[in-house]
Amino acid sequence: MKIPVPQNRISKRALAVWRISGLISFIIVGIIIAGILFSLDFFLPLSRWWYVLGVIILILYFILKVAVIPSIRWKVWRYEVRDKEVELQHGVFVISRTLIPMVRVQHVDTVQGPLLRKYRLATLLISTAATVHHIPAIDIDEADQLRHSISSLAKVDEDDV
Repeated sequence: MKIPVPQNRISKRALAVWRISGLISFIIVGIIIAGILFSLDFFLPLSRWWYVLGVIILILYFILKVAVIPSIRWKVWRYEVRDKEVELQHGVFVISRTLIPMVRVQHVDTVQGPLLRKYRLATLLISTAATVHHIPAIDIDEADQLRHSISSLAKVDEDDV
């Protein structure tokens, strides 16, 4: 019997948030690489090829962090909330499928940083005794609804035990 994959996707607006995050990361890495190259050049004159290599690394980093990774991440992230469990699926080379039984859920939170808040998104955190699982960048209204729904289902399951 083949078990179906989770059907729900995270919000398409997550792409914008992840691209902006990637751009911020790119700027920070660019400043660090430039600082290292100029510091080394100050003490030990470097060939132009070192600067060319630094620029090539930055261009590849930009392409990956801003264009490629957010798209792939959005395509592979899926989740589904059922009466007895929450299922999460993500990953490209190593696909991770996680089942969180409702009886194990201790509490459910929503978290928003400035970028998520600007795009009306939130990350849903599902805590068990062992770990914290997350569903990134879902619509804030859906996150609130899921938080209440999972909380109610976990309480009902706990009462059944």
